[in-house]
Amino acid sequence: MTTRHLSSTFVSVALGLGLLAAPPANWATDNFTAVTGADKPAKAKKPKQAKAPKPPVSPNTGENKAERDKRLLRECRGKTNAGACEGYAS
Repeated sequence: MTTRHLSSTFVSVALGLGLLAAPPANWATDNFTAVTGADKPAKAKKPKQAKAPKPPVSPNTGENKAERDKRLLRECRGKTNAGACEGYAS
């Protein structure tokens, strides 16, 4: 026999004996008890509270429409009625 043939035979026999020596998977489940969260008492769920709708906020300045109107009335007092001050100038 050649060395290659002998080594492959040895590996095959070793693997076969290893499979025979391994216990079946169902042996481990005979005395296994699972521990889950089902044993814990359940917490009482609180009813969801309705949230008041928030006024829309401009993503650029961070102010809502009423705040913007007040600011433009204050800043555009006495200026020409054009550009950003259109409709807010006096």
